[in-house]
Amino acid sequence: MTAESLGACQVAGIGGQFDFVLGASRSAGGVSIIALPSTGRDGAVSRIVPQLAAGAAVTTPRYLTDYVVTEQGAARLRGLSDRARATALVAVAHPQYQGELERALRTSS
Repeated sequence: MTAESLGACQVAGIGGQFDFVLGASRSAGGVSIIALPSTGRDGAVSRIVPQLAAGAAVTTPRYLTDYVVTEQGAARLRGLSDRARATALVAVAHPQYQGELERALRTSS
């Protein structure tokens, strides 16, 4: 997950997101929850993507992300395989983009 770059272009500094998920994952009974809208640019793009753009910075490593929540639902990711994580993320993507994401998942096998 990236919260600081658009492709190779840095758009924000590192900071709160990584600290939040690290602290949440390390606290007794804590879980890290990333909440985001399923689309960006007034619905023109999906915020759930098959892979980050070339050169994008990874802000939150996958092992620290327990849940991703959008207005479409919540995806529990902790303990899942890469394929199961991807499937769970497709389920919380905007319906307009789910078909495209499912096709990308099938071709990545």
